[in-house]
Amino acid sequence: MPPIDPDTFYAEISDSTGALAGLVSEADPALPVPSCPGWTIRSLATHVGRAQRWAAAITATRSAEFIEFRSVPDGKFPDDRAAQPEWLRAGAQRVIAAVQAAGSEPVWAFGTLQPASFWGRRMAHETAMHRADAEMAVGREPAFAPLLAADAIDEWLGFLSGPLYDRPDPRLAALPGGGSLHVHATDDELDGTGEWLVSHADSAITVSHGHGSADVALRGPAALLLLVLTRRLSPDDPAVQVLGDGDLLSGWLEHTPF
Repeated sequence: MPPIDPDTFYAEISDSTGALAGLVSEADPALPVPSCPGWTIRSLATHVGRAQRWAAAITATRSAEFIEFRSVPDGKFPDDRAAQPEWLRAGAQRVIAAVQAAGSEPVWAFGTLQPASFWGRRMAHETAMHRADAEMAVGREPAFAPLLAADAIDEWLGFLSGPLYDRPDPRLAALPGGGSLHVHATDDELDGTGEWLVSHADSAITVSHGHGSADVALRGPAALLLLVLTRRLSPDDPAVQVLGDGDLLSGWLEHTPF
């Protein structure tokens, strides 16, 4: 994947949080969010604001250790509806400022040490995805810039769906031994860079970039592929193509929830 300027991630955090803040000010807080079973608009907004403050605390303190999610200061979603949008926006600005200040200094990142810039990327995609969840909950069609959607796919396939916190790699159950999955984002803006091959061989999952034959291929715009891979959109949607073993793709999706 071509590198993405950190300012692009910061803009995504700010813009998606602003969009979510606008939805929160308009929607019924008890409205269910179907793409996040058991969540409402209020609980989704609470999660986003806490996640941003959590990432900000990790980077601002240069923590090499896990910080308890619920221990982060100012993590309570305001009961006053008029204060809720600003609480969300403040969380976005807090994490942006913390990551900018920490730069490349190493911090905790899901059991490893990574440059603090890791959290700019992670919070950009986390915020954008949950902004999309809120939009879908109120009947709006979410949109993602192709380059950012492709980068979110890259993060999802190669890292987030894998063995975080020393857990067994769930992708091993998602893809049978010897099996392979090809994901092909067709956007012109990606200039041919939006392709991944996921393979299960020798009891390990590998994710490589580029074109290749596979048992099943998923093709379409990066934004829609991201929604399919994170189980927000059915692979049966006519805007995407599934070529090959559809059951293998179904198994992958079943074992890799976002």
